[in-house]
Formats: sequence, structure tokens, C-alpha cells
Amino acid sequence: MIVHSIFDLLAWLAGGMLGWWIRRVGLLSGVALPKIAGDPAYFIVLALGAIAGAIALGSVNLDLAGLAPLGHSIAGALAGGIIAVEGLKLARGTRSSTGLGFVAPLALGIAVGRLGCFFAGLPDYTYGTATALPWGVDFGDGVIRHPVQLYESLAMLAFLGVFLPALRARSALVLQNGFYLFIAWYGAQRFAWEFLKPYPRLLGPLNLFHLACLALLIYSAFMMRRNHELVARR
Repeated sequence: MIVHSIFDLLAWLAGGMLGWWIRRVGLLSGVALPKIAGDPAYFIVLALGAIAGAIALGSVNLDLAGLAPLGHSIAGALAGGIIAVEGLKLARGTRSSTGLGFVAPLALGIAVGRLGCFFAGLPDYTYGTATALPWGVDFGDGVIRHPVQLYESLAMLAFLGVFLPALRARSALVLQNGFYLFIAWYGAQRFAWEFLKPYPRLLGPLNLFHLACLALLIYSAFMMRRNHELVARR
């Protein structure tokens, strides 16, 4: 899985560089984040939650498929990080969003990381189901499959193409709900692509990641509604 590891590293570098550029050109200038967002404990809790979620969800999915190795999952990392941070925010009495600065780096990181999934091929277990579409890809087993990894990569780049101009334009919606909009987009597009994957079904046509994406969508909708109420009271 050397190829995947290389692209994981590139994803971190690309996301970090984009985050640096956003701050360098002042796209986040004037955005007031809660004090907790600068606390080292915040980043420790975030990292631990993301790692735990990534390993847990990825490994459970592999186990359901009868595969032995430990896995990792972007959806699991997002869910784990959210649970950990929201728990810390609840303990500290913070209700405002703290994730705006992570949005663009995460979107680009996912876009690059999914290229690693694509080039890793069948061992990565992120390939799609069989298709007759002209852009289908043979990953080495003679089956032409949906390149769902590329679908997700393109979806994340499309999000960036809208998010960055909106951030530059100081869109109130993006400034107040940027992280929740990202989670909603990620959850919706990932939910769609899961129908094109051979993962074990848990609830009707839905697999483990379908359920995780539904949870992310519910979370984002709830938080945007709460944000709207908070702004209305000011």
C-alpha cells in the first residue's frame, strides 16, 4: 500500500498548503472563532477522535466483508472528530462553530487522498461495482468498474470551486455555516457513491457508510438550524 501512503502524505501537504494560503491572503480575516479553537486540548481531542473514528469505521466495514486487516475511513475520521470536538465544546459551554478553517484543507485533502485509493486498486477495497459506462476502469481482475474514488475526488473539487469564491465574497452563509455545509456536501455525495460499491448491506440497500453519512447529514442540518437560531437572537 505504498502508493496509498504516498498520496496520504500528499493529501496532508496539499491541505496544509491550502490552509496556509487561505490565511496568507486573508480569506479568514475578521472571522471570530471561539477561544476554544486555539486551545491545544482542542487539537489533541480532535486528532484522537478522528483517528479512533477512522480506524473503527474502516475496520468494522472490512470485518463485515470478511476481510481481516485493520482499515481506516475518511467518513469515520470526520464522524470521530466531530463527536470528540462536540463533546469538548459541550463540556466547555461553547456553541459556536469552530471548523471553518478546516473546510478547504479537508476538501482538498480528500480529493488528493482519493487518488491514492484509485491508484492502490483492488487491495484498497474502495473500488466500485461493475459498469458498462465508457469511463469504467479495470483494476486488474477483468471487471470494468465505476471509479468511485474519482467521483468523490471530483465532488470535493467541485465543492472547493464554490466554497472558496463564496469565502472571498464574505458570504454570511459560508462564514456562519461553512463547516456544516461541507459536512452536508460530503455526506450527500458519499451517500450517493455508496450505492456503487460492493460493501455488505446492513439495512435494506444501505451499507455501514450509508448510515454514517445519514448521521453526518442529520448533524449538519441540526447545527445549521441551531446556528440560525443563535444568530437570530443576537
